[in-house]
Amino acid sequence: MTQSVSPPATAGRAVLAIDAGNSKTDVALVAPDGSVLGTARGGGFRPPVVGSERAVDALAPLVERASLAAGGPGSARIGHVSACLANADLPTEEEELTDALTARRWGAGVTVSNDTFALLRAGVADTGEPTGVAVVCGTGINCAGLGHGGRTARFPAVGRLSGDWGGGGFLSEEALWWAARAEDGRGEPTELARALPAHFGLTTMYELIEGLHLGALKAARRLELTPVLFAVAASGDPVAGAIVARQAEEVVTLATVALTRLGLLAEPTPVILGGGVLAARHPLLDDRIRALLAERAPKAEPRVITAPPVLGAALLGLDRMGAPAGAHARLREQYRRG
Repeated sequence: MTQSVSPPATAGRAVLAIDAGNSKTDVALVAPDGSVLGTARGGGFRPPVVGSERAVDALAPLVERASLAAGGPGSARIGHVSACLANADLPTEEEELTDALTARRWGAGVTVSNDTFALLRAGVADTGEPTGVAVVCGTGINCAGLGHGGRTARFPAVGRLSGDWGGGGFLSEEALWWAARAEDGRGEPTELARALPAHFGLTTMYELIEGLHLGALKAARRLELTPVLFAVAASGDPVAGAIVARQAEEVVTLATVALTRLGLLAEPTPVILGGGVLAARHPLLDDRIRALLAERAPKAEPRVITAPPVLGAALLGLDRMGAPAGAHARLREQYRRG
């Protein structure tokens, strides 16, 4: 698995697991036996916007809250920091974030991976050689795979610049584009032109465009439109349905390319699906993904993971620490029970 690692972990100490996504961050302190000692949740992690140092600084209050939940500072000696981070898309970014986390001195060692690897680790077995592919579709979209001998497959995943299509942010923009053109006559008629403004108590796309453009509606609220898109698609609207179908196509294309790169296309391999868009199990999207996988990668075993991705970060930390037998199962059971 591609990752940046600072000095080695220290056995017998807790794991500080961090899963930092575009929209939210989860932190967990996990004992060597897999017991969850303390947790905390905060906002999104965006080093490209604020810089690596400030992004890591924003993690400090969450680490403190998790430590207090575990019984206070010093109650859990941290042996390793396992950080799965959004926007750690390139090796240089992983190295920069590793340096920033190491400087905080939260643990004896630090491992930084892209947050897609947290989803992947949560979905593969705890014993034997881990192989699989994960596609995360939340605010954005990304894919990572792990093959035999530790081979990895991944994508730059920095948006349209790197060929990406999809994720909640993209889908909301796509829905707005089609709805605007439907209202002014440049595009096909679609119920989106009524449903999107209605979500905000407005009557026309013109009002919605004005509100977003002038700031009366905060830009972040565009993400609220992704569930509206899926609801309109479920009603049979052809324009909305085509957007959902394209999202399914992109998910399966990522998974199939990763499987092919890793030489896993011809053997049973888990394809882990996660992130807010995929975890919602919208029937049109879910059914289309499974149909396309059955056609293009018939050996693939699709699995939707709804557990918090910090579980995967914690499992990676336990792996790194050489956790005793039963620790992984204990950790999984705690997250299964919520």
